[in-house]
Amino acid sequence: MTLKDILEGIEIQKISGTIDIEIRGITYDSRKVSKDYMFVAIKGFKTDGHNYIADAIKNGATAIIVEDDVKIDNPGITIIKLKSTRTSLSKLSANYYGNPSKKMNMIGVTGTNGKTTVTYLLKSIFESAGQKTGIIGTIGSVVDEKIIKTENTTPESTIIQEHLSTMVNANVKNCVMEVSSHSLDLKRVEDCNFDVGIFTNLSRDHLDYHKTLENYFKAKLKLFFMSKPRNTPN
Repeated sequence: MTLKDILEGIEIQKISGTIDIEIRGITYDSRKVSKDYMFVAIKGFKTDGHNYIADAIKNGATAIIVEDDVKIDNPGITIIKLKSTRTSLSKLSANYYGNPSKKMNMIGVTGTNGKTTVTYLLKSIFESAGQKTGIIGTIGSVVDEKIIKTENTTPESTIIQEHLSTMVNANVKNCVMEVSSHSLDLKRVEDCNFDVGIFTNLSRDHLDYHKTLENYFKAKLKLFFMSKPRNTPN
């Protein structure tokens, strides 16, 4: 896919270089960059992806997405500056993988406890009705009964979109996803086209991150403003 196509719908602040180049992968981890990849520099809690741009280029990146001004002395590298790389990563990933969530029935499950149980119950129900179903959650992503391990309950958006694309290619009809409060707050699921949102419960947890129970509740509430019934005009 061309860089131009991947940038569709993205608000760009500045471009240095050509966007008419082929991109063969997208990642925010410089260690996972290969030839002709796009590297998205994200500011995390412990480190800043902008510090690893040189490593990404060394590993083969030809497009660098930033939110800070950077100087790269390499005419063969395209630099795209955005307002927020964290916010844009989800859309960039969805574009790259062909917006796979729009090609399946998407069900998001959020809540302090019970998410995993609910996802597997729904998978069993759907498959009893003859509908092929995948899962993204705590145990990992499940496609054709194969488990792909992930680091988080709800992975980063690049991984989500990649796994959704794998499901589409495997003719999966339904995807049931555990949607954590962290993923909602960090915009990992921003471009998942949820058809249904499910809420299990809310108890005091993750307050080291959210600080207050109200913030925790509001983070989970975002799922229901993202689901189709909420966004469909009356």
